[in-house]
Amino acid sequence: MAKVKEDFDPYILGICCNWCTYAGADQAGTSRMQRPANLRILRVMCGGRMEPLMVIQALKNGADGVLVSHCHVGDCHYVEGNLKTFRKMPLFIKMLEQFGVNPKRVKYTQVSASEGAELTEIVKEFVKELKEIGPNPLRMEE
Repeated sequence: MAKVKEDFDPYILGICCNWCTYAGADQAGTSRMQRPANLRILRVMCGGRMEPLMVIQALKNGADGVLVSHCHVGDCHYVEGNLKTFRKMPLFIKMLEQFGVNPKRVKYTQVSASEGAELTEIVKEFVKELKEIGPNPLRMEE
């Protein structure tokens, strides 16, 4: 396993469902839970709106990791919207591998509006994992 790079502070883009994961992040904030500042959230109305190109663009533009998160299967505000992402994620991970991108740079989770503490732990663990694999080699030159 690679040595943790202490001076590396990963940048994470979170593509989060408005009704569950985003609400969970908001609940964590109002409850004053300490979450790493590494996460920046892109709020989408439904997890089903996540397109693979969004993740690829995030990685190309400097994100060290992307967190894709929406409501639990069966709890979608739009009935079956999250099932679209649920079905496309395994294929997308295979596509990333084909492009030579470490699939550990993308984390897929399901977090409800009441699970702010769980989201906080997911982000902490993702930061730790990204520190182990290091900075994103796809980052465009500045």
